[in-house]
Amino acid sequence: MTQDANLPARHPPHDALLRHWQQAWHDLARPAPQPVFDALIAAWSEPWRHYHTLQHLGECLDALARERAQARHPGEIALALFFHDAVYDLQASDNEARSADWADRALTGAGLPPQAVARVHGLVMATRHQAAPTEPDAQLLVDIDLAILGAPPARFAEYEAQIRREYAHVPPEVFEPRRGRILGGFLARRPLYQTSGLQARCEAQARLNLVQAIAAAGSSH
Repeated sequence: MTQDANLPARHPPHDALLRHWQQAWHDLARPAPQPVFDALIAAWSEPWRHYHTLQHLGECLDALARERAQARHPGEIALALFFHDAVYDLQASDNEARSADWADRALTGAGLPPQAVARVHGLVMATRHQAAPTEPDAQLLVDIDLAILGAPPARFAEYEAQIRREYAHVPPEVFEPRRGRILGGFLARRPLYQTSGLQARCEAQARLNLVQAIAAAGSSH
């Protein structure tokens, strides 16, 4: 683990996140609801979060900005990113469903058409990562969510340390094998990334990172 892995999460500027929020609603030709944004920022700032924080949200939104030309509905993908880990209960197994339900209520209340609300709901649910999606916007969203796996070694080490801190309540003899299985599932995907930009930028580094992380998990128990 590098020294950087022990640093607190680096959160993006509030104004940068607000610009992403406003751009999403501009894409959808609707006024951006400030109270919803404020509630989301508060949720992502919960004190028990170490990886699923504003840092992760900002990284995802920045990645979407880079890959915007590949998106069919960029505003909907951005909203799905804002909501995809909005509910993050460390003891629960239905966080994605609860996040998607929050998106349904908030976006319906903000006047988004039912078809768009349904698409955002589906995008949030795709982040369960139970299967590789087939719909192009969902493929892009999932690739963005998994881009951390192909991060440079120092950021990947920081990510691994952040995940471990989130699950500090889980004993090592339980956490390490479970973590190894999760990472092994991603390593088994061929390819891991389904969109050309993320595949070119992240695939090779992700495989190196995953092999090393799985070996480390296996050697620690």
